[in-house]
Amino acid sequence: MSFVNLRLADPLVRAIADRGYAQPTPIQTQAIPLILAGRDLLAAAQTGTGKTAAFALPLLHRLSASRTGGPNREVRRPVRALVLTPTRELAAQVGDSFRAYGRYLSVRTATIFGGVNIRPQIDTLRRGVDILVATPGRLLDHAQQRTLSLADVEILILDEADRMLDMGFIPDIRRILALLPRQRQNLLFSATFPDAIRTLADGLLNQPAVIDVAPRNTPAARVSQQVHPVERSRKPALLSHLVQAGNWGQTLVFTRTKHGANRLAQQLEQDGISATAIHGNKSQAARTRALADFKQGKVRVLVATDIAARGLDIEQLPQVVNYDLPHVPEDYVHRIGRTGRAGRAGAAVSLVCADEAPQLHGIQRLLGHSIPSRVVDGFGPIGSYSPPLAATPRSRPRQRPGR
Repeated sequence: MSFVNLRLADPLVRAIADRGYAQPTPIQTQAIPLILAGRDLLAAAQTGTGKTAAFALPLLHRLSASRTGGPNREVRRPVRALVLTPTRELAAQVGDSFRAYGRYLSVRTATIFGGVNIRPQIDTLRRGVDILVATPGRLLDHAQQRTLSLADVEILILDEADRMLDMGFIPDIRRILALLPRQRQNLLFSATFPDAIRTLADGLLNQPAVIDVAPRNTPAARVSQQVHPVERSRKPALLSHLVQAGNWGQTLVFTRTKHGANRLAQQLEQDGISATAIHGNKSQAARTRALADFKQGKVRVLVATDIAARGLDIEQLPQVVNYDLPHVPEDYVHRIGRTGRAGRAGAAVSLVCADEAPQLHGIQRLLGHSIPSRVVDGFGPIGSYSPPLAATPRSRPRQRPGR
């Protein structure tokens, strides 16, 4: 099947070709016809399988087809589609995707999030936009200042809805829902289908179609995984060794804490490896600059907390490292999903010390299999760090990750 078979407008097919995509992914094949038909949708897919295009393409098609006036005629542009995302990085990524796919259409997209000056955003909204991509907090700021109206929204998209639950955004989302028309199309996209998401969907969606194109909480099939046992004090040296000996290019490294990210980036710099950190204590300008430098190859290693686990879309990212294992096993899947995207191969390495045995145990039980282990020469074994795989998984309360 090709994108032409999905009956998308010719300008969209042209923009898709510009990006080098020839065939739709499974989530796109299933979701696009349903969205074009006006159905509410609850959709889950592995990260990196094209969820953004799955809703952006049909949304652009519908809005462009129902525009009033010609492409050169200035008409009132109320916000007709609202996309909510949990993080600034994800909002920027989604906004960029809408602009890329809609480059040959007369559809305006704006992105608003916190941590930056609100005045340029106000000016953009006053000029009129068709599609608004926003984080919940900044959207409510604009609503309170009456710098935008949501009275004409026809389509609502909640992207990475499970992450919004984790980050405590549900009260904000309920406040936003109260500002929207009751009659609208609702699309809920998520990497996973936890029970809390299904509860949210029950109250939001109207007889939704349900798509689940992959087993829950499973990483992309083309991501190779490996554990390197190491003493905690030797982790910085081991990471430097792996990057240099393996001649790794772009490498995304996850730490558990913000201070740990800063310290590790500084240590890598001292070892002659260009590195920068991204986390919640950084200003938005610093976060944007760090991500841009990493994407452009100006720095070799980006050290991040879990704030980046969902919001980074880096083409052909070859390597992800879990410097610290996450406390919540599902976050391991989201982290390593930054590589192996769009059918490409990727590698995920975890540096595991003895006191991280419970986290490793939980991850392996979530995956349903053990992760291969290899001791790196010169860094020594740490003894028994990996408990045997349990026969059945135990429920585990979710914890809010450090951001």
